Parts: sequence; C-alpha cells; structure tokens
Amino acid sequence: MSQNFVNPDQIRAWFSRAMSDMYKSEVPLYDTLLDLVAQVNAKTLAEQPELAAQLARTGEIERLDIERHGAIRVGTAQELANMRRVFAVMGMQPVGYYDLSPAGVPVHSTAFRATHEASLQASPFRVFTSLLRLELIADEALREKAARILAARQIFTARTLELAARFEAQGGLMDADAREFVAEALHTFRWHSEATVSLEDYEELHGQHRLIADVVAFKGPHINHLTPRTLDIDEAQAEMPRRGVSAKAVIEGPPPRKCPILLRQTSFKALEEAVLFAGADGQAAAGSHTARFGEIEQRGVALTRKGRALYDHLLDLARSRISGAPNEGNAAAYMQNLQDCFAAFPDDHAELHAQGLAYFRYFLTGKQGGDPEAGLQDLIAQGYLRFEPLVYEDFLPVSAAGIFQSNLGDKAQAEYAQNASQAAFEQALGAKVQDELTLYQDTQDRSLAACMQALGAQAGSPVAA
Repeated sequence: MSQNFVNPDQIRAWFSRAMSDMYKSEVPLYDTLLDLVAQVNAKTLAEQPELAAQLARTGEIERLDIERHGAIRVGTAQELANMRRVFAVMGMQPVGYYDLSPAGVPVHSTAFRATHEASLQASPFRVFTSLLRLELIADEALREKAARILAARQIFTARTLELAARFEAQGGLMDADAREFVAEALHTFRWHSEATVSLEDYEELHGQHRLIADVVAFKGPHINHLTPRTLDIDEAQAEMPRRGVSAKAVIEGPPPRKCPILLRQTSFKALEEAVLFAGADGQAAAGSHTARFGEIEQRGVALTRKGRALYDHLLDLARSRISGAPNEGNAAAYMQNLQDCFAAFPDDHAELHAQGLAYFRYFLTGKQGGDPEAGLQDLIAQGYLRFEPLVYEDFLPVSAAGIFQSNLGDKAQAEYAQNASQAAFEQALGAKVQDELTLYQDTQDRSLAACMQALGAQAGSPVAA
C-alpha cells in the first residue's frame, strides 16, 4: 500500500468513533451504558490486579475502552454485497456464518471485522450483519410486496459507493477521501423516523415478524445496538436497574467463571420510538416502532473446535432441562442448570491449554538460554515461554438469537425449520466468509513462531564475556 494512503485500521477507528458519537446522540441510554461499563471496568481492574496484569501483558488494556460491536440487518443480496465493499475500505472482512432461523429469526448473518491480531489491537470494531431471508415468508403476496419495497430503496449514498470503488481501483484512499468516506458511510446507519411504507403495510409486515418490519419498512439498516465490552458482566447486569435501565432476565452465553470463555451478553429492552408512516393522500400517519436497544458484552478466551464442541454440548444440556427459551419465568432455574452443567468444563487456563480446549498467544518471559529445539511444553515448564488467553472476537448464534428475541418480544417468535445455507449467503455476499477457528489458529501459530525465532536468535548470539 502506498505510504500516502490511510491505513484501513485508521479509517475503521475513525468510523467507530463517529458511529459511537452518532448513536450516543440518537439513544441517550447508550451514554448511560458507557458510563456504567467504565465504572465497572475500573472497579474490576482495581479489585483483580492479576487480571489487570494479564490485560497489560497482552495489550488488551489499550483496546478495552474503544471496543465496540454494532449490529445491522439488510434486506437484499445487493445491499449485503455493497456492505461488504464498504466494510473492506475499513479493513473489515466477513468472518463466520450464523443461521438464526432455528431460533425463529428469519435471517442468516456474518460478522465484519479485522482478521489480524495487530489490526484488532488497533481497532476491535465489529459489525454483526444479518440478511433477511424473504424465502422464509410463507405468504407469497407479502413476500413479493416486501421484495418490491426493498428493491426501490438505496441504502448507501452515491458518494459512498464512488469512494468504495476508488478504494478498490487504487488499493487505498488518501486522507481527504478517507475522511469523506467516513462521513458519507455514516448516513447508512442513521435512524430515520419516517417509514417508507404505509401504516397498513407496516402492520402486515409486523404481523409476519417484527424483524421483517424492521428491515423492510425503513430507508436503511439503522444501527440497532452498539456494544461496549465489560470485564464483569454480572456486576454490570446488577448495576443496570440501579441506573434506571431494565436489563433482560438472563445473560446469554456461558455461566460466570474464573476464566471466562467465548462471549456473554446482556441488554436492555428495545425502545419504543415515534414513527411517521407514508399516507396515500400525502398525509403521514403517526405510529411507533421498537428496534434499537442497548447491549453489554464480556469476552473470554476463544475455544478450539474441541472446546466449542464441549461448550455446545453443555449448553444444549442446560437448555434441555427447562421448558422453552430462557426467560423471566425460568431465569433462576436456567442459570442454576447452566452452572451445574458447566462444572464439566475446566475453569483454569493451564488446564484449557493442556487439553487443547482454547487458543492462546505465546510470549517470551525474558529468561535467557531457552533451546528453540526443545518442545513447547518443556519451554513453558522451564520458564522460557508463557501463554495468555486469545480473546474471542466473534459471536454465538444461540446468544444472538436470544438477544434478538428478548428485544422483539415473545410474539415475534416464529417456527422455521433449520435452513442453514452458507452457500446462498456467500453468493449474496459475493465472497466466501472466513473461518474464525482458522484465524485463531493462525494467530496462535504466529505468536509461537515469533517466540521460537527470538529464542533461535538468542541461541545464535555470541555470549558476552
């Protein structure tokens, strides 16, 4: 890349800050969540010096305050393909495939994010992006109506797509273009209080599924939540009602642990917002819509394929012991089941490493004299290498569905057979999604190779007299 082009990591950081500022002005409760998370994190770091030291060693402490993930929903293959092009300007690639239809949510999704650990340290901004599956709408007339409505809209400004094309042609953007791109792309994610459909059409779409109405009835894919990262989600959950924020009943994901794994998420209920609907006589009709909500997440170590299989088994076991999805009525019983089932999952980083259940990064300890020809376990045992947990950067389909459902309401749930179709999603996307486990393995391998290279250089250096 030309040295005159702005690094995509920088463009992503600019966009993340601009998105946060915009959402703060649109949803004041988001600012409350940021303040809450900042206080919880400060308290946790003060009370857990070993965690503070770990985050300092891995460099995560520097990214903690800026870490965000957003979520959007698009309606057509063209919208998804152009979204991929826009995020590519920011150094964000599609990672993972998520089918939410078994949970009654008619979408499938990917996460756009940076893929190299150095880029993630610079800006760990992610956007969980879902594509509406019109083929799952049983009513043919409604399905065709939704398709016509979506075909008539353009969710990107012309200038955004021009600058994305310039990035593709040049291999980058100069400073002025990069800053203009951030400002233009931001328009796609704004909230619009005017719907593009009549109240009658909205209610018909809403009656099929509230998420369908959210995607189809508006000018674009308004950001529906922007999520900061906490170091203690149980403390954050307890603090939310003290701040006048109504938290969902159950934290999604694994139970509390000494060594957090994967992802835990909670949220407050979606806001009811005033909307003006189009009228046939030119007179707008007043109504309301609920879509945007607040979310907090806690991230733990990324699990290997073996670790993920164990996680999925234990989660399925816990959920099988209650009737229906976790909710306010069965929250206490579900959390107890979760704790009981996950007693079978090792809660110690050394054991997770030894059993190959999680991914780690390797670092030199500074001890001199390590033999790079020695085995990994020997170098660790002898104190030449140490390992630190590799943070999970992705999402969990069951948790995502749980968040969606809790904010769409019980009546939003529908019955869809399992309809995973990664091939169809990738065709719409115009690219393959990357496998997240391969990315974690690559990061782990790079860290080990760097350590071995450094040990080799030490071994080949002349010993000082």
